[in-house]
Amino acid sequence: MFEGVPRSQHDASTTHAERRGRDNIGELDLDKQSELRALRKKELDEEESIRKKAVQFGTGELCDAISAVEEKVSYLRPLDFEEARELFLLGQHYVFEAKQFFQIDGYVTDHIEVVQDHSALFKVLAFFETDMERRCKMHKRRIAMLEPLTVDLNPQYYLLVNRQIQFEIAHAYYDMMDLKVAIADRLRDPDSHIVKKINNLNKSALKYYQLFLDSLRDPNKVFPEHIGEDVLRPAMLAKFRVARLYGKIITADPKKELENLATSLEHYKFIVDYCEKHPEAAQEIEAELELSKEMVSLLPTKMERFRTKMALT
Repeated sequence: MFEGVPRSQHDASTTHAERRGRDNIGELDLDKQSELRALRKKELDEEESIRKKAVQFGTGELCDAISAVEEKVSYLRPLDFEEARELFLLGQHYVFEAKQFFQIDGYVTDHIEVVQDHSALFKVLAFFETDMERRCKMHKRRIAMLEPLTVDLNPQYYLLVNRQIQFEIAHAYYDMMDLKVAIADRLRDPDSHIVKKINNLNKSALKYYQLFLDSLRDPNKVFPEHIGEDVLRPAMLAKFRVARLYGKIITADPKKELENLATSLEHYKFIVDYCEKHPEAAQEIEAELELSKEMVSLLPTKMERFRTKMALT
């Protein structure tokens, strides 16, 4: 983990296993799953070949002893929820053991890292869950274990840890909001309760992304003109997600929606302008930069339509 960079940003925000098994919208890709199953069969055949050679040369017992330990954690990538759940439960078992030893009193940093590992287990397991409501509950569990950590930590002495947690909580709320929007899209007429839930999740994600971004300001509360390399990608990613979140707020007030679009445009423009001044930043957020450029081009037209509509009413 690089100094100052949230743990969750290294995935941007996905794990290697997720990237191998997902399609272009982040869901499980059945065709890729078939390919991975064929690869697994080949790996198992190779393992069996090694086992036969071990028996042939009289080291079969040693091979079995090593395998007994290794089998507790499979080196094969999980391909579905049940396989992922087995690894999750084993990981959670060791997390609980670690929590008992690394108590918050006396082992602050160690305890927080264990909690973050626990959160990461839920995050990866959620990827394999096909039921959106259950996925939401997993992200909610992550938030429930992470948010209390921010209450007692002194932001001056635990600045980097606070940044990590803020970024991770923000992303959990962000994922929950996306899931709730997807659930609402399946309904013909989402009720006010669902709309309120989406907006509340949006508001919470914005709060924690903003806390993270504010932590980058200098003592005079000024945002840096040049963002340090260690926090460059997470800062740009937070700016991008804040822009998207403002564009996702649901409101029946045209004036408020226009304000939200203006704020969204402001953050997209920040990304585009910063990458023009600092070309090295463009390499860190290639996909987000392209989308930001597109939104900078499209949003002014959309905002002008809103102004025209408001003038006619």
